[in-house]
Amino acid sequence: MKLMVASDIHGSALYCQKMLDAFEKEQADMLLLLGDILYHGPRNDLPDGYAPKEVIRLLNPLKSKILCIRGNCDTEVDQMVLEFPILSESCLLWLDGQRLFAVHGHKSGPETLPLCPGDLLFSGHTHVPHDKVVNGVRCLNPGSVSIPKEGSARSYIVWENGEAAFHPLA
Repeated sequence: MKLMVASDIHGSALYCQKMLDAFEKEQADMLLLLGDILYHGPRNDLPDGYAPKEVIRLLNPLKSKILCIRGNCDTEVDQMVLEFPILSESCLLWLDGQRLFAVHGHKSGPETLPLCPGDLLFSGHTHVPHDKVVNGVRCLNPGSVSIPKEGSARSYIVWENGEAAFHPLA
C-alpha cells in the first residue's frame, strides 16, 4: 500500500488543492491527515487561500481514501461538515510489515505512547518536518502543507514498501 501523509491544512483551500494534486500525482492508495484541517488556530496567521468551506468541498469526495487524526484545532463542529472521521486521537496501522502509529503531536509523543523499538510514529503539529529515532522508534513529521515554520518548506511524506520519502508541496 502506498500512503501519503500530510498535516496542518488549517483551512487553506489553495494548499489543500495542491496537496490533493500531489495525492493524485503520487497515485497513493490512502491519505493520512494528521489533524488541523479547517481552522487556522489562534496562534497562526490566516494561511494563503483561507477558505474552510472550500476545504470541506475538496476533501469530502475523497472520504473513502482519507484516514484522519484529530488535531488541537479540530472540533466536533468540524466533524458535522466533514464526511470522514476526524475526532480519533490516534490511529494504528500495520503496513509493509511495520507497525505505524499516528497522532497529531500536541498531547503525546514517543516518550508518552506505548510504542516498541522498531515502531513508526507519524505526528504533525509543529509544522516542521523531521525524521529522527527516539528510544528505537522512528518519528516522522511531514511538516505543514499550508503554514510551514522555522524556514521549512510546505511538504508531505509518501510511505511505500517500508520506506518514507519527504516531498515538497509544489
